[in-house]
Amino acid sequence: MLCNYHFAGYTRISVDEELDRDNVSIENQKAIIEDFVKARFPGSTLDFFEDRDRSGYTFEQREGYQKMRRGLMSHEYDILVVKDFSRFSRRNSRGLVELEDLRDAGVRIISIGDGIDFPNDDDWLKIQFQFLINEMPVTDTSKKVRNVIKRRQKDGQWICAAPFGYVVTPQKKFEIVPVEAEIVRKIYSLYLDGWGYKRISLYLTENNYPTPRMVERERKEAAGFEYKRKCRPEWAIISVQHILENDFYIGTFRQGKYTREKINGKDVKIEPHDQIVIEDHHEGIVSKRDFAAVQAMRDVRTRGKKFYVGIRKYDNVYSGLLECGDCGHPMFALSQPHLREAYHCGRYHKFGLRSGCTSHHIRADRLDELLKMYVRILRTGSEEMLQKINESLKKERVEPVVSDQSVEEIEKKIQEMHEELKVVKRQRVRDILRHPDNEDLLTETYDDLENDIIKRVEMYNTMLKMQQDRHNTVAVVNRVAKDVFEVLDEILAKDRLTKRDVQMIVERIKVFEDRIEVKLRPNIDMLLQGLTEVRVDEKGEQAKSQKETVAAMAPMMLDGNPMTLVQTAAKRPDRLFIINNIYDGDPLEIYTDKDGEVIFKKYSLMGGLSDFAAQMCETLNKTTGHVCVITDRDSCIAVAGAPRRDMVDKRLGERLEAVLEGRKIYQYQPGETPMPVSDETSKFFVACAAPILAEGDVLGCVLFADEEGDLGSSSGETEYKLLQSMSGFLGRHMEG
Repeated sequence: MLCNYHFAGYTRISVDEELDRDNVSIENQKAIIEDFVKARFPGSTLDFFEDRDRSGYTFEQREGYQKMRRGLMSHEYDILVVKDFSRFSRRNSRGLVELEDLRDAGVRIISIGDGIDFPNDDDWLKIQFQFLINEMPVTDTSKKVRNVIKRRQKDGQWICAAPFGYVVTPQKKFEIVPVEAEIVRKIYSLYLDGWGYKRISLYLTENNYPTPRMVERERKEAAGFEYKRKCRPEWAIISVQHILENDFYIGTFRQGKYTREKINGKDVKIEPHDQIVIEDHHEGIVSKRDFAAVQAMRDVRTRGKKFYVGIRKYDNVYSGLLECGDCGHPMFALSQPHLREAYHCGRYHKFGLRSGCTSHHIRADRLDELLKMYVRILRTGSEEMLQKINESLKKERVEPVVSDQSVEEIEKKIQEMHEELKVVKRQRVRDILRHPDNEDLLTETYDDLENDIIKRVEMYNTMLKMQQDRHNTVAVVNRVAKDVFEVLDEILAKDRLTKRDVQMIVERIKVFEDRIEVKLRPNIDMLLQGLTEVRVDEKGEQAKSQKETVAAMAPMMLDGNPMTLVQTAAKRPDRLFIINNIYDGDPLEIYTDKDGEVIFKKYSLMGGLSDFAAQMCETLNKTTGHVCVITDRDSCIAVAGAPRRDMVDKRLGERLEAVLEGRKIYQYQPGETPMPVSDETSKFFVACAAPILAEGDVLGCVLFADEEGDLGSSSGETEYKLLQSMSGFLGRHMEG
């Protein structure tokens, strides 16, 4: 007896190119399924579901299958029929699980080409084998595609659509599109003027600038292709952000930024040092200087903030960079048309004299003058440094015998030796043919001759590379210097500095009542330190380390005179500020006591590890039960097992300082006078102490302490060995 069923026929193709292949085309699959149902189940109904341009490796991305699945699970259809299981799934594990889910829901599955009627024909081993066979082409193709992509990327071939602003020519070159390039430059210009992502995107939308998606649609349709993606005229914030962070616009060819751990898996970002990068690969749209300035501004804007909201109504260029030196609050901008732009302590502005602070009034034009002082020093000193670098590069020699040889002469030598090598090889063959009995001796002799020539070729190739590198270095140094000088000259020529200028020079400015502390940007910091060292060497003074040199110049500038800034006012007395330059790695830290007196405290390398040291003290205390202390050369920086107020920041006792200078482990012996940890407190004494040595220098010590009557229990052999190991570990940690 024939039964009438409601069939769901499923068809799928992976890519559009398969449309012309009769064996897998949608129409061919439908015809096979329709003929099968009519012949085997006459009178049954058949509805088709299809997925075009969809991979068989997943089910989630197939809209047609998902719609059909809902009908199968709700028993709207009785039987699922496919041409073969490769149309159903090409993933072994997922396909078998999906097949079992359908079976458990009461669905019958027929694969015409495979001759399987499941679960009526419950040959599970045959089904598993069929799915395994179907998966093999996918994994094999995936590996081949990955290898081809990697090879093309390494060869510098672009495998994606060109970024907005470019088109790829038939010769596989990148050509700038003038109209789009102007939009890109406009985005960079607006951002450098202080605009945020959202404001830029709104501006582009309101002025009807075409979006990247609109440009892509126009090109596709002009080429005769149908464009299926949604296209809106509004600029997205993410599009602006991607343009501003993409170094493709300065001519950098960067590929391999993402990979997939498995087929159809999520994209995983690759670290920059593992990406394929080719500098100056194509013509850039924006200058490297503007791109670097944008990245610096993006870093400053996002530091400590989730969103950048754009610029203020008034152009307060120092906002976010100024800090009250006494109370630590941000400086508040006073932007009024009838007053000069100035900044006040934010706490004083809010609470007045009740705040316990003062106004710390500082004018913006005085701050501009201060920063221009640094720029002038950089401009003058950089010219001298550039001259010395060029002179040094010109005097540099590769080898004494070929030091005066030009690149052309070395290339000629290499060519001559290649010809000589060819002659030797030909002569080898002739001699062996003439004297076959002496082949071993001739082979050994000619091997030596050829190896000698090859070594000389390698030597000259090395010389050639070094000569070329020397010339390239001179060109690069001068080109970079030219860009730097242009930037510095532009700043000096301005009446008022912009936010961009200020952020390029300083990271932070602290304003006190009588002085200003300037924390420079790292690149400016290093340049000034380098110029200082050059000046010191020119004077014939004893060579100093970088830290000693900087310590000698703070708060002095390069000419040895204190840097000062004068602020005048019509109804107030003039104010004189002394400028302190706070450098990265300064060996001196500046503090003030309650009376406002300036205190210079020695810089502590161990002080930078206070959190780490506290954790180590805590571990040692829990392990031994003894009071554990870690110090630098001057004071205690961490303690566990005793109140912090009794030891932290307390100056080391004189006897303990002598132990550090002696560089040997100290262990308390019964009967001797106890050694206090600090002369400022008499409660705790040293039971055992091990100096911390790094590269021959004493950085501090790690010690066990106890009250006077319990020192014997804290200075045993176990404590000695434990501190010896811990001090060695800390010393190696500080070395690198």
